[in-house]
Amino acid sequence: MAKKKETKEKVEVPVVETPVVETPKPKKTEIKKPEWEMKDRMYYLTHNRSPLTYLIRGSNIFWFDEEAGYERELKYTSNQRTSFVDEMKGDQRLEHIIFENGGLFVPKNKTVLQKLLSLYHPHRDKLFYEHKPAEVAEHQIDILEMEIEALNAARNIDIDMAEAIMRVEVGSKVSEMSSKELKRDLLLYAKRNPELFLELANDENVGLRNFGIKATEMGLLKLSSDQRTFSWGSNDRKLMNVPFDEHPYSALAAWFKTDEGMEIYSNIEKRLN
Repeated sequence: MAKKKETKEKVEVPVVETPVVETPKPKKTEIKKPEWEMKDRMYYLTHNRSPLTYLIRGSNIFWFDEEAGYERELKYTSNQRTSFVDEMKGDQRLEHIIFENGGLFVPKNKTVLQKLLSLYHPHRDKLFYEHKPAEVAEHQIDILEMEIEALNAARNIDIDMAEAIMRVEVGSKVSEMSSKELKRDLLLYAKRNPELFLELANDENVGLRNFGIKATEMGLLKLSSDQRTFSWGSNDRKLMNVPFDEHPYSALAAWFKTDEGMEIYSNIEKRLN
């Protein structure tokens, strides 16, 4: 008998392809330089100087380019589109930069001069500065708000603290002032020097120093002629030595915060009241 041929069926196994996942390349973030605002600009000499004419250097000056890593020469010309010498082409016709009566107006079409003065000139903010109304307004707002804060604090301050603050300003004369005079001068002082007033109003040592001065004026305390020792006015018993190079009443104010000084302070406070 003939053998039957065995037929084997081939089973095809499906090939699963693994997708290749590509790691996305990080996008380069370009740092955009601030665009130059096209507008008229005004420049003034510093320290309120206002000579009839003042010539500032427009050539043989240099600006350090951090990206390039070296100093680049600057020159202001009337026929170039840049103030950088290494970018200039052809002949260079030097132009003067002249302030008249302390000021220099540069119209918006002269961007080369504006950028030279506002960005690159080595004497910027030293010999001259750009007038920026927005920054001036912001500074004025800060001053006005501080003035309002100082006036509100002065209006609500107690008479003892008012006397302490004004003693810093007018000295012993404050003892001769009436309460109305004291309040008036305190408000005027807060308006005239708001920052200093707020600093004094928040300084507890000012009150302690004034307390010590009042006690000395009333004879409860005695300060030696060399201003180095405080003692009781009644029996000359020494209370404290003033450290070298310190103001006597500032040292006394600091001493009032010590354990021994707090007892003396309480004693004097009872006598003053």
